[in-house]
Order: sequence, then structure tokens, then C-alpha cells
Amino acid sequence: MTRQSDKAQVDPILVEVVGSALSSIVEEMGETLVRAAFSTNIKERRDCTASVFDAGGRMLAQDEGGSPLHLGSLMGVVDAITTRYPPDQVAPGDVFIGNDPFNGGGSHLPDIVLVSPVHVDGEIVAWVANLAHHADFGDRGHAHIFQEGIRIPPVRLMRAGELQQDLFDLILLNCQVPHERRADLRAQIAANRLAVTRYIELTERYGCETLERTGAALLDYTERRTRAALARVPDGEYAFTDLFDCPELDEELELGVVVTVRGDSVDVAFSAPEQVRASINVVWTALYAAVYYSVKTLVDPDIVANAGLHRPVTISAPQGSVLNCVEPAAVNGRSETCQRVVDLIHGALADAVPEAVTAASNGANTGVHFSGVDPRTGRYFVYLETIGGGCGARATKDGLDGVQVHMTNTSNLPVEALESEYPLCVEEYALIDDSGGVGAHRGGMGIRRTVRVEADGVHFWLDTSRMRSRPWGLFGGGPGASAAAELSDGARPIVHGYTRLDAGDRVAIHTAGAGGYGDPGERAPDEVQRDVTDGRISADTAREVYGWQS
Repeated sequence: MTRQSDKAQVDPILVEVVGSALSSIVEEMGETLVRAAFSTNIKERRDCTASVFDAGGRMLAQDEGGSPLHLGSLMGVVDAITTRYPPDQVAPGDVFIGNDPFNGGGSHLPDIVLVSPVHVDGEIVAWVANLAHHADFGDRGHAHIFQEGIRIPPVRLMRAGELQQDLFDLILLNCQVPHERRADLRAQIAANRLAVTRYIELTERYGCETLERTGAALLDYTERRTRAALARVPDGEYAFTDLFDCPELDEELELGVVVTVRGDSVDVAFSAPEQVRASINVVWTALYAAVYYSVKTLVDPDIVANAGLHRPVTISAPQGSVLNCVEPAAVNGRSETCQRVVDLIHGALADAVPEAVTAASNGANTGVHFSGVDPRTGRYFVYLETIGGGCGARATKDGLDGVQVHMTNTSNLPVEALESEYPLCVEEYALIDDSGGVGAHRGGMGIRRTVRVEADGVHFWLDTSRMRSRPWGLFGGGPGASAAAELSDGARPIVHGYTRLDAGDRVAIHTAGAGGYGDPGERAPDEVQRDVTDGRISADTAREVYGWQS
């Protein structure tokens, strides 16, 4: 292929144009994956992310619809591939697959990453990658990672455009819903193939050297904006501690952070207990993703999500701890812990940047897992959903009700799709009255979702947090309501997050609300009246807290 001239100067307009083109590539890649996928978790809930990396493995762009937590697996797996495989051993048409947190850069096993090189004139000029959460691996233990699913180091799923059928068969044999995995993995392959084509088209228009320089300029620009924003934060050491609970553990864990701001850089140092025999341990890739997200939201939410953001940030946590675990720790529920990481950083910097932080959101990525045999088909099924909750109130606005927050960014599964795919019936899907913390600005409300099981022997697993504590408020705002789970009469109790349900059993999942912001006495009377009219707060709360007169 003949390259166009690469001698043109890289100016800011060109950097912006190329940056927008890269964003278009990852958005199209993500939409292709969603449209081609088979499982509800990807095609309906959009639990997937797409990204583009430069030849050295630095992330240039991530789709806006993706999850911030997926960044950890994407950058980890691409880094592992570029480390393990010299460029001369990677051919056009190769597709790598990986998910292992300890030997491949992943953050938990359901997030399977596919990575493809982009070759021009025999040289690697970029990498494209997508991640999809495969809702499989139901009815598993979580004492250590060997119980949690199949572990895949970065290996070739396709070699020079040819599917490695033996490897594909091996992966599918270790999945509980192989027909879904087969279709979803093929959708991931197709999404990468499209992105490779689009990037090559970009090189034909601008030339490889120009794209290399503009990519570097994009990273430098993001670094400059991040440092400029950090420089506006008052220098100092800011500490915060919080408690973390989950159904798997009998006790709460105390997590802490010290955030040190010096000029245009920030150091984030965590304290945490030793890793536990439960799913909530966090590997470094997931911890880094949580910190980068937290910093971005506080200093400049409009900063482009690329590797330039990472340069002014240093991160540390005790090795072998819950926040920096080592093999063979279980990590499937790491998203719950990462939500608390965000709470820690926001809580620490609340006094430094009060206009930028929110009160604590629901503090969880409440996952409900139903798995068993569908009597209508005789096939095994796995239904996964993460249910939203309250979003923390802000300095000038109420918190949002019933939404995904912070490290997760998935949609809910429509009831119609759920009931057509699985032997389950949703009897209630509602916001929980009085679950948002009081304040000058009210915290967001949690969600109650009641599901009736229509098959025997259905395994149920609840993955959540804030059942023992409440999301804190800020500057006089009250805490949000705690999370809970309720079973119908006669159902087996939930023990350490697990139970088995039979036809007719019901489980009601209550997600936590969120904290309020500011003195409740400063809330406008017409807003209190509206909350009562809308059913967001009770008349008793309005009278007792806000002095409302009916």
C-alpha cells in the first residue's frame, strides 16, 4: 500500500480531527458488537467496551458507552500482549483473547478481551480491542479464582485470519451456556475486524507517521489538561476511611486512603486488610481504573479518556491486600469494592473541591445472578443483571434516582426481554420511597426489583454492598437508605449471598439510596412539596426534617 506524505505539520486542528476520528472508530466498534451479539447482557444491557491503542499499547480512545471499570482489563490485556509477543511474531489477521487477572492483565474472568493488531506495510501501527462481559460461570464458588471460571492468558484465537478451532472448542467446553459464548465471541471478532478496517482507512488519509504524532499529541494534551486541573486543587494531604460490607463476609472491612496533591500531580495511597476468601478482591488493573475514573470526575470530567490522564497520577496499595490482591484470590465481585474506592477518593477530596464532589452514591454494583435449567428448553441458563440505585446529591442539584453510578455504565434489561429469555417473572420494579438522604439537595432513590422464579432448583447469588452501612451525606446532608434482600415465605434463606430457589419463590432486591448534600433546612419549600407530591419522601419526613406544613 502506498502511504500518503507524512510531512504535514501536526497542528491542534488536526489533532482534534484525528481524535474525533478515533472516537468514531471506537463508537462504531462498540455498536457493531452490541448489534451482532446474542446474549442479553451484551445486546440489551450493553455490558461491553471498545478501545484503540497505539503501537506501544497506550490507550488513545475508549467508547463513551463503555464501563470505566473495563479500562482496567483493556489496558492490562493489551499490555500483556505487547510484552509477551514481539512485533515480528504478530501477523495481520491475528486475534488475541484473554481474561486472566494474574497472568494476562484482566480484572475478572467474565470480562473477555479480544485484541487485534493493525498492520500497514508489514508493521504494527495500532491495536484495537473490545471487551464483553460474558454472563456465564453461574453456580460457582468464590473462595479462590480457580472456582470462578475458565482462565485464559493472552493467546491467539485467530492466527492470520484463521480461527483456532481447537482453542475455541476448549473455551466453549468450559462454559455453561456455550451457544451464547460462541455467538458473542464471533461478534467480538467482527467488531475488531471492522475497527482494523477503519483504522487502515485513517492511515490512507493521513499517513502513519502523522497518526503516530497526532496520537502522541492527544496524550500530551490530555496530560496538560489533567495537570492544569490538578494545579487548581489546594495542595495538601486528604485522608478518608469507610467501611465495606458484602453478603459473602460476616464482618465489615475498613478501607482507607490518603490523597496527596502537590502542584500538578496527585498520589493516591490506600490502606486495606489482607485479601479474603471471597469474590471482592481487587487486582491492580481494576484499582487503577477506579482511581483514574475518580480523578477524572473531580478535576475535569470533559478530559478525553486516554493514557495521558494516567501520567500525573501515582497509586499504591499493600500487596496481598483486598485492594491489591495476588494469586489465587477470587475477584469476580471486584466491582463492589471498586465502587467503595470511588467513595474513598471523593470523601477525601470533599473539603478540597466541595463543588465537584457528590455525596456518597449507592456504593454498589448490585449484581443478581439466577442460573439453572430452563424447563421450556431443557437448556442451562444464566441471567445476570446489575441493578442501579441512588446517585449522590451535588452542590447545586439533587442526586439522580435509580441509575448506575461511577464504575458501571450498563443499561437495565427490559422486563419483556428478561421474561422471554428466562424462566423468571418480574412482579415489581419501583423506586423506594424515602431512600434518598435528606439535604438542601436530596440524594437519589434506590430501586426495588421483585422477581418470581418459575423453575425448580434455580441458583441465586446476590452481589452487593451497603447492607450494613449507609451512603454518607455531605455538609449536613443525611445518609441514604441501606440495601436489603427479602425472600417470600418458605424460601430458603440467603447465606453468604447464596440460596436455591424453587418455582413460586420470590426475591425482592432493594438497592441503596444515596446521601444528601447540605443542610436540609436550606431546601426550598416548593421542592419539599414536590417531593411529597411525587412520593419521593413521606409526609412524616417532610414535617420532621424539613418543617413542611401540609
